[in-house]
Order: sequence, then structure tokens, then C-alpha cells
Amino acid sequence: MIRINIHDAKTNLSRYLPELERGEIIVLCKRNVPIAEIRPIPKPLQGERPIGLMAGQIHVPPSFFDPLSDVELDEYEGRIG
Repeated sequence: MIRINIHDAKTNLSRYLPELERGEIIVLCKRNVPIAEIRPIPKPLQGERPIGLMAGQIHVPPSFFDPLSDVELDEYEGRIG
């Protein structure tokens, strides 16, 4: 963790960017009293997301994929109150 005063941040912030990129946190101080933190933004995930992380943990019965009955379809579409 790096502690810097506001004046130092205004004049030298670009010097601290490489450390932020490495994951360092900057504590911004006013007269040596901490008032804020500057944190790096997490890097976005690279590549494709894996699928099937919940495989075997969730059971979907085959009837889930059956078409809705006329009554269920009417209710879903708001035709029956």
C-alpha cells in the first residue's frame, strides 16, 4: 500500500500507474490523514467462459422441455386472469 498526499498525487500520479497496474493500492491523504483509496480495476477475463460448471448439480427433468398446454400458454400470455 502506498500513501501519498494530494499535492504529490496531483504532480506525480503518472509515476504510480505501473504500481497500480501490478495491483498496488494508493491511499490518498490530506495532510497525512487518509481520505481515499485508488485501486486498480480488475482485469477482464480472457478467453471463452467455460460452460457446464453446474453439470451434475442441477437436475432438469425431460418434461421441462415439453410444450406448454393451451391453458398454461394462455396464462403465460396473460389471456386468462
